[in-house]
Amino acid sequence: MPTPGQDPTNTSEASTPIAPNGMPAAAPHQFDFPPVRNGVDYLVSVVDHLTVDDVGPREIKYAVLHLQAAAEVLLKARLVREHWSLVFDDPGQATERAFRSADFKSCAINEAVTRLCNIVGITITDKEQEALRDLGRDRNALQHYGLTHNARALEARAGRVLDFLVRFLDEILLPDLDRDEKNTVGTDMIHIRNGLEHIHTYITQRMRRLRGEMRGQEERTIVCPTCGQLALVADRTQNGCRFCGTSWITAPWLIQMWLDEPTHDCPRCHQELVVIDVVVASESDPVSFCFGCPGVVPLPDVHVSADSRKEDRAS
Repeated sequence: MPTPGQDPTNTSEASTPIAPNGMPAAAPHQFDFPPVRNGVDYLVSVVDHLTVDDVGPREIKYAVLHLQAAAEVLLKARLVREHWSLVFDDPGQATERAFRSADFKSCAINEAVTRLCNIVGITITDKEQEALRDLGRDRNALQHYGLTHNARALEARAGRVLDFLVRFLDEILLPDLDRDEKNTVGTDMIHIRNGLEHIHTYITQRMRRLRGEMRGQEERTIVCPTCGQLALVADRTQNGCRFCGTSWITAPWLIQMWLDEPTHDCPRCHQELVVIDVVVASESDPVSFCFGCPGVVPLPDVHVSADSRKEDRAS
């Protein structure tokens, strides 16, 4: 797992001495950053980058890189508490010597999430898992291609992962720390919570302003697949998000980008561009939505058939 002195994407650096608790300890003249404190330190960097007056590409880049590093460190810290072998890519090949020397290939974040849910019994919701997967894709894109997505979209997605990790710390990791360790990270956690509140406040204020612009278009306003905000106005040939600015020229492109669900024929425009369970600003519950003649389409038969398909897959 990375430490502040490492490249956050490189987790296989040299070994360190071993502390009495069995975890690698800091040698003389090295930084002493146990896993939880290490992850919290990365989160401090994240909020520092996301709460400057003018968040630009550089701030977004380092926020995403350090957020990915924090997620890796904190999720795997809980696996180690369960059993040190669970952080190995292949637990069946794990040895205590390799663990103590930090000389092993660790599991990917997606696998860490699976093990936390299936072995440790921790609840990580589908939305939280999706946010972590999106973060991983964003980090890979930044590493290899630079900033290829809208900065506002990346900022909003990073905020969702930051929100999850703060909950994970509060509910899973912090309660089991000893008093000294809690005191050490306490000030940083206040800073992180204040930063998260700042990010939430920014999103809330921006969405409040945008609602005025979107007034009268609520029946065509859906959740943006890029930033996750209820701010994408579907408009036949120009589907654009008012929050992050991402746009799709055609409805099929938007559907392909957004959904894995099959499409259905629309009784109004007779195009196969209806998707079920879409969140629309004008409705309290998910509905069937046509992207061809943008709007809500009552299709009870489609819902029945979709439920039947889910039952068939489950059986």
